[in-house]
Amino acid sequence: MTLTPIASNHVVDDDPRRYEHLSTIRLEDPDAVARAAKARRRHPGVKAGRQNFIVAADHPARGALAVGDDPVAMADRRQLLDRLQIALANPAVDGVLASPDIMDDLLLLGALDGKLVFGSMNRGGLSGLVNEFDDRFTGHTAAALEALGADGGKMLTRICLGDPDTVATLEATAKAIDSLAERKLIAMVEPFLSVRENGRVRNDLSPNAVIKSIAIAEGLGSTSAYTWMKVPVVAEMERVMAATTMPTVLLGGDPDGSQDEVFASWGAALALPGVQGLTVGRTLLYPADGDVAGAVAAAASLLHYSTELPEN
Repeated sequence: MTLTPIASNHVVDDDPRRYEHLSTIRLEDPDAVARAAKARRRHPGVKAGRQNFIVAADHPARGALAVGDDPVAMADRRQLLDRLQIALANPAVDGVLASPDIMDDLLLLGALDGKLVFGSMNRGGLSGLVNEFDDRFTGHTAAALEALGADGGKMLTRICLGDPDTVATLEATAKAIDSLAERKLIAMVEPFLSVRENGRVRNDLSPNAVIKSIAIAEGLGSTSAYTWMKVPVVAEMERVMAATTMPTVLLGGDPDGSQDEVFASWGAALALPGVQGLTVGRTLLYPADGDVAGAVAAAASLLHYSTELPEN
């Protein structure tokens, strides 16, 4: 058995059987997932003045496995779990946003004690699918999230004015927001104004497009009492954040710039009113230098806290 470095101060066991026990549990004792969720110690709760840091890991469920130039970077589940556990071990990381399969693995691993938990609700708009904008809700339901003791659910809401499937996605998102609100769970809505070019979906990241997507998304559902926005960091973030009074977390995406440039843009945006923190995945889990712990620590240093961090 050998150890392979993934970060400057962490090593992980690269034994291919290191997660075999998860398969055994799923085979012989599937109720263990529910028991782990019930036994989990909850996060003390979100508060103003304490920005939250959530690691996103729901990309594979949409068939989006690429990071940078590697089209299958996120395909190895064992490596993904290694990287997630390194990130979650940092006490500044408040929690995770994950699809049901990854969430269940993390629960069985005991990696979510004291963490915020957000489930990924709509993963039906598969990357490259002919009807990608028909982003159906194929993941967590509000009822399932309540049963897990989760804090909320996230929904990707891509708005393509030239695609008739958009209206169905908007309707489904509105219903999901209502279903979460009935249970007093956070609805984390991630809106984009999107287009299809040469058979591929592209999100318009111009400030005006992001502002328009927020205006549409924050009006979905019969109440916005439990709604948060999840938005990209783009130019003119002051104007973007002026578009909403809702708590807003920043997403990382798959950036083109250097890590220093990306972190500088995050730092500037985190200083704006209404920004509640970061919800970032690939940028930190698969950094160019391979140092997951270092990337997570660098991102955590950008957050603003007016009170002490809770102990996890």
